[in-house]
Amino acid sequence: MPTYHSDVVGSLLRPRSLLDARARLARGELSPAAFKAIEDQAVDDVVALQTQAGLDVVTDGELRRYAFFGHLVDALEGFDRHSGWSITFHDEAGAQEALQRPVVVGKLKWKRQMSVEEFTYLRGRTTRAVKVTLVSAQQAAAYYDPDKSRAAYATRDAYLADLVDFTRAEIAELIRLGCEYIQIDAPQYAALLDETIREGYRQRGADPDALLEACVDLDNAIIAGQPGHVTFGIHLCRGNYRSMFYASGGYDRIAKQIFGRSNFHRFLLEYDDARSGTFEPLRHVGDDRVVVLGLVSSKKAALESPDALKARIAEAAKIVPLERLALSSQCGFASTHEGNRLTEDEERRKLELVAATAHEVWGRAS
Repeated sequence: MPTYHSDVVGSLLRPRSLLDARARLARGELSPAAFKAIEDQAVDDVVALQTQAGLDVVTDGELRRYAFFGHLVDALEGFDRHSGWSITFHDEAGAQEALQRPVVVGKLKWKRQMSVEEFTYLRGRTTRAVKVTLVSAQQAAAYYDPDKSRAAYATRDAYLADLVDFTRAEIAELIRLGCEYIQIDAPQYAALLDETIREGYRQRGADPDALLEACVDLDNAIIAGQPGHVTFGIHLCRGNYRSMFYASGGYDRIAKQIFGRSNFHRFLLEYDDARSGTFEPLRHVGDDRVVVLGLVSSKKAALESPDALKARIAEAAKIVPLERLALSSQCGFASTHEGNRLTEDEERRKLELVAATAHEVWGRAS
């Protein structure tokens, strides 16, 4: 199974041309065919961006989604986009902004495939390894509200059981079409590191530790029984919205469950600043797994020092052997369509830094 020493988490900044076209489509000023031509060109451009940067792995930047979870909400009937419980993001300066989450209000039913269009278009635009991103059961658990969802699903478990079935069906179709690298985005796991957010779960009737155990089982079920040549990664972060975050804390509290019990091959982990804690919890990572160190910030424009990155990689290699480490940005550059507070040129330099540093440390991919 390939290691891919330089990786990209998933989302990339939406160009202004795409944002404007989507707004015109919503107002009825642009036909679907004309919009798709603009959307396809935007994907072509970010594929070229990643290829020229030298990354081992390429995504479509999640440009066809309004948010990293948009493929789920837009593909399945049963979700209300904006009526879920809100979560407050903030930055180091104390600025805050609330983001309203989706909520499940009806029985889940297919409207369309979640990510097949993304993959089939992408695979024809590059010879690099390509990756598709989906959301974890643990992330989707946040879209259940005991009051608003009960009419459709009497319990969170019943909703998540359906969610797992739909995601497994999507993965099976992706694999049939030739996809060999699938990432499950699970920022809510890291939310369970933060006591304030844990208390929010308790107030909504969920025990955070029991939820952690149950969702590891559900996420294992999502990828169970799949062909051995397919790489499954899981990405953990502490929130990513307009360069803000919602949680802090090291991985210690969840390391045994996530690193020890989950069956993913690659762990893409946020490690760009002190909020992420130390590398010590990586001792729980199995000997056959890869850790992708998210050392390059996708939130801040300042470019990291290559020497500092190499020193951090060497520090992590004291716990996880160097050959089982890789490098990426700490999160996506645009988990929602608004994007983080960087320019496209700053994004490009960050991606080039990831690739160049990885090439120095591990050599170029064969």
